[in-house]
Amino acid sequence: MKKVLILSGSPRKGGNSDLLCDEFAKGAREAGCEVEKIRVADKNVHCCTACYHCRDHGGKCVFDDDMAEILQKMIDADTIVLASPVYFYSIDAQLKAVIDRTVARWLEVRDKDFWYIVTCADGEREAAERTVECFRGYADCVEGARERGVIYGTGVYRKGEIKDSPAMREAYKAGRSA
Repeated sequence: MKKVLILSGSPRKGGNSDLLCDEFAKGAREAGCEVEKIRVADKNVHCCTACYHCRDHGGKCVFDDDMAEILQKMIDADTIVLASPVYFYSIDAQLKAVIDRTVARWLEVRDKDFWYIVTCADGEREAAERTVECFRGYADCVEGARERGVIYGTGVYRKGEIKDSPAMREAYKAGRSA
C-alpha cells in the first residue's frame, strides 16, 4: 500500500491550503493509499541552527522536539505533499522549519513523489510561483524526487473561501492519482 504524507503548513486549521490537503487526502484514501496529514503548526519544531550536531551524532538533532517523528515519516513515505499559503511570495515559516530540519537525515529522504499545494489571495498563478519554486528547491535536494503536480488555490483570502472551487476538485483528483 502506497504511503502518502501530507505536510500542511497552514497556520489556520481549516484554512484554504489545509482544506485542499483534506481533499487530496480524501482522494488518496479512496484510491487505496495509506494517508497521514500532519498540521505542522500543531507540532513543536524548532528552527535549524546549523550546529551540525546531527552530522556528528548519526542524524540525531540537538533539539528534542517533534521533528524526529516527522522526518521518519518523510523517510517512510512514498509520496509527500507540501502545502503552504503564500507568505510574501514564499512558503510559511512553519513548513520552512520542517524542510530545513530534514538536514539531519536528508540523504535518507529519497525516491519520493512530490505534490505541491499553494494558496494565495492574488488571483493570478504567477503570485504563487516563488512558493512553488521553494518546494522545487527542496525536491532538487532529494535523490530520486519526482514532481507529480501542483494544485493552485488562487484568489482566496478568507478562511474557507476555497470550498467549491476548481482547486478542491483538482486536489481530490490529484489524491486519486497519488
